Amino acid sequence: MPIVTIKAVRGVHDILPADTARWQRLEAVSRQVFEAYGYKEIRPPIFERTELFARGIGEVTDIVQKEMYTFEDRSGESLTLRPEATASVLRAYVEHGLHVLAKPVRLYTVGPMFRYERPQAGRYRQFHQLNLEAIGENHPALDAEVIGVLMELFRRLGLADRLTLSLNSIGDPACRPAYREKLVAYLRQNAGRLCGECRERTERNPLRALDCKKPDCQEVLDTAPSILDALCKECGEHFARVRQYLEALSLPYVVTPRLVRGFDYYVRTTFELLTGELGAQNAVAGGGRYDGLVQLLDGPPDPGIGFAVGMERVVLLLPPDAQDAVPLALLIPLGDKALVRLLPVAQAMRHSGVTVEVGYGVRKLRNELDRANRLKVPYVVILGESELEKGEALIREMGSGTQRPVPLDRLEAELIALGGVGRGAEPPSEVR
Repeated sequence: MPIVTIKAVRGVHDILPADTARWQRLEAVSRQVFEAYGYKEIRPPIFERTELFARGIGEVTDIVQKEMYTFEDRSGESLTLRPEATASVLRAYVEHGLHVLAKPVRLYTVGPMFRYERPQAGRYRQFHQLNLEAIGENHPALDAEVIGVLMELFRRLGLADRLTLSLNSIGDPACRPAYREKLVAYLRQNAGRLCGECRERTERNPLRALDCKKPDCQEVLDTAPSILDALCKECGEHFARVRQYLEALSLPYVVTPRLVRGFDYYVRTTFELLTGELGAQNAVAGGGRYDGLVQLLDGPPDPGIGFAVGMERVVLLLPPDAQDAVPLALLIPLGDKALVRLLPVAQAMRHSGVTVEVGYGVRKLRNELDRANRLKVPYVVILGESELEKGEALIREMGSGTQRPVPLDRLEAELIALGGVGRGAEPPSEVR
């Protein structure tokens, strides 16, 4: 029976070394931006009780009905890999009494989410998000601030000019039911022109029909009743003030009456960042206000607002690094005695923040030089029996091929100088 090579599960992907620099940059810049605005990191687990998502996201949403990875553990309890982060963050907010902190409580998290969807470019069954939540304040200026955090992240990534901010208000429980009735009546009248999924959504979650991307459906939806015409006085005033504060921050936006979000918990302000560079997966970030969700999860009546950033989609927009970081040198011992002598040199250099590679003393010099070329190191250090007898090593510059002897007791200092780091210096700190 032939051996079958085991491959990754469909819909998940490996993030390979050639791509990790962009991921690390995105993570580092996001932490810089979020923490500059006073947000603190929280790390909830990747699976929760299924009830959390069914109650929080909404039992009639596509995510709960079709897309969650749900399983029973050995005790028979139903658990679900998190399809989004807000419900988990708010569960932790309630469980650990974070509501007693000064409001708004500012939190962010980074990590994987899981949904059973048809894989596409930028859409995977295990995907990664940056999530930011501001809890305990309903002032419209906070809505503008949260959107400002999002735009600042993309400005620092050099992507802001390639994205469009779409903005809408979807009302609240006081005004949305009347709009829902109007929308359902309109969709039913035009059911013959809608796709099967939109006809299904008409009966169970009609606002989600507004998000259909199929051209035939869009022709119908373009003339659907606008939710902005149905806002109550309080929601209308809230939306007007959000727009006022965004304009004060010089943040351009496009009012998009058809913009809705996929979760039942959203109210009032909703927003998305869109790109024209990724085909159908054009939303790279989105969020909105979720007043009432904390209370729905048995917490106090604290309002909240937040957003999620699809990391895979952002990475696709980031340019690849000009070149990967390479070691300063390959240390080539020719034999075990030379290896014993070079190992502490390599350790001292790494302590000083200089990256080096070390051979193992078993390859021929020609093979090690070939390896140095593949590593693209600028220097190699050669130490054989004759060099050991002389008490020196050879430093070769790979670009020119020139080489020179250096006393072994000066080798460490010489290499550290070539690496541009002073002897005994601390390694360069990571970007935060």
